[in-house]
Amino acid sequence: MRSPDRGVRRLAAGGYWRRKMVGLRFRCGIGGLFKVPATQQRRSRAYSVSQDFAEVLRKPKRQLTKLVFPLQELERQLAPDTRPSLHLKLFEPSLEDIARADDLFTATDRHRIEYLSSAVRLEHAPDLLRPEVCFIGRSNVGKSSLIKALFSLAPEVEVRVSKTPGHTKKMNFFKVGKYFTMVDMPGYGYRAPEDFVDMVETYLKERRNLMRTFLLVDSAVGIQKTDNIAIEMCEEFALPYVIVLTKIDKSSKGRLLKQVLQIQKFVDSQTQGCFPQLFAVSDF
Repeated sequence: MRSPDRGVRRLAAGGYWRRKMVGLRFRCGIGGLFKVPATQQRRSRAYSVSQDFAEVLRKPKRQLTKLVFPLQELERQLAPDTRPSLHLKLFEPSLEDIARADDLFTATDRHRIEYLSSAVRLEHAPDLLRPEVCFIGRSNVGKSSLIKALFSLAPEVEVRVSKTPGHTKKMNFFKVGKYFTMVDMPGYGYRAPEDFVDMVETYLKERRNLMRTFLLVDSAVGIQKTDNIAIEMCEEFALPYVIVLTKIDKSSKGRLLKQVLQIQKFVDSQTQGCFPQLFAVSDF
């Protein structure tokens, strides 16, 4: 009979590695948007693998795939003739690509990663020329937690995270070297700021250096009415955006697969500016 303590340890270890891989996978997704100068590329070719990633690389192939590419693991449950509908090969970074993206998110004296400022109006936002990516989603969907995971290689960057819905009340700007800025937006829906529409809609519509919007959707409940409103804004303003499924470890494989297929069908049939491939992250 299996020891209960052993089972608890296995569950805890699995959660630990899922949290670590959130940052590893997603850093590559963001880093791929930007061209890194030749000097940075030369440094990246001799990249030093982080300790967390080095431990992941030592895992068996099946477990490695499950950690790094969770939707590919989920795809195994589909009949072969339905697999292309998930578009899992459009963005398929190699392990080397993921390690290089870690390099971009590692702070050094010459590559500063830091909190810049917060704003409640677009006119109060920092006037920057560098490209921006922003994160939007319902309250408590995991925006701030995802950004904190992305900055795990720059622990001096403080990202406030709370389990209380509506904790983020302002647009928070974070600098990633000379390359781009990340923006944590207030959540919509329950306990959203009273001036949410003026704040966020104006930013999405008028921020000229906004390159990509990551729209987070809780995979346990799928696209809700408020998510549809956010999607409509992205479409109306002709913004390139990506749907990110959060908390994929909170549902059974069957329920998660059902939600993934429904959302993928929605993206394929009812959107124009959305990147065809879904991104997926575990709880934090």
